[in-house]
Amino acid sequence: MTTLLKKRRLMDPEAPNQSTGIVNGKSSNVLNWDDTRFPWAYNRYKSMLANFWTPFEINMQSDRKQFPQLTAEEQESFLKIIGLLALLDSIQTDYAGKAADYLTDSSLSALMVVLAFQEVVHNQSYSYVLSSLVDKAEQDRVFDFWKTEPTLRQRNDFVVSGYQAFVEQPTIEHFLKSIVYDVILEGLFFYSGFAFFYHLARNQKMVSTSTMINYINRDEQIHVGLFVSIFKEVLKENPAYDTVELYQFIETTFKKAVELEIEWANTIIGSHISGLSIQDVSDYIKFTANTRCQQLGAQKLYPEITHNPMRWIKAYAEVDLGKSDFFEQKSRQYTKANQIDNGFDEL
Repeated sequence: MTTLLKKRRLMDPEAPNQSTGIVNGKSSNVLNWDDTRFPWAYNRYKSMLANFWTPFEINMQSDRKQFPQLTAEEQESFLKIIGLLALLDSIQTDYAGKAADYLTDSSLSALMVVLAFQEVVHNQSYSYVLSSLVDKAEQDRVFDFWKTEPTLRQRNDFVVSGYQAFVEQPTIEHFLKSIVYDVILEGLFFYSGFAFFYHLARNQKMVSTSTMINYINRDEQIHVGLFVSIFKEVLKENPAYDTVELYQFIETTFKKAVELEIEWANTIIGSHISGLSIQDVSDYIKFTANTRCQQLGAQKLYPEITHNPMRWIKAYAEVDLGKSDFFEQKSRQYTKANQIDNGFDEL
């Protein structure tokens, strides 16, 4: 069964403003937030706006002073993770635009534009961090690291190949599978890196960078939720694709992703980051994979992992930034949305 997706028309005066389908439907392409097919879309839009931030809000002076005081291992892991995050968000910016082309509903295509903008902000934040800490030659090394590090190449090729199948042949099946890769990228492949930064923060190291990572983490949570909703709506409107084989694909793909993420965690954390247990990080990755699979409607991959082994992360990933920034940074004048729990202490 191969159903090609049709690109959304730039304008269709014969179609209603409210789309007739999430993909391959008809829509005038006029965006009226009071006349959309999916009532959850506007709430997602408001949440994304409420999370608005820019890197320039964060003063990097204290991190600039602290970075030379980190151990050589901490410095190298710090730089490698920043380089990885920059690559992943670059990929994600492009994928969001390609997904938007085939979403018939104008509100969802608009959300993809906002999502892509946020990924651009994330990328700029990594440049901002690096330019605050190291010279231009070192910045260039960090941004090119993914080209030569075998573990990174393997991870990146894994995701890109999943996206590329959709780009080259935009069918409903490939779109659904590309969303699985998206949830892996935004909802799993960041997480050992996030854990590293939160570990530094709980030891009062590089708090400004961790504040920025906190903002990014919260954005990615919304992005995962958005794509999960799109995944479910596509299946609801195209039930022929809601098959046992699809959920087997989710589970098999996530298992491979977990292997790759744990291999990367061993590379950047291993036994050389004091106070951060690689076993805990590995179990945290498996716990997160359980959560993501269940969000997509699949089974838990690791039933033996029943709770978050790194519950302290919640203190850093769940700060209410509507009242104050990460730790004591500064008061804010606009609301920060309270997002879903990325710790999920129990499953």
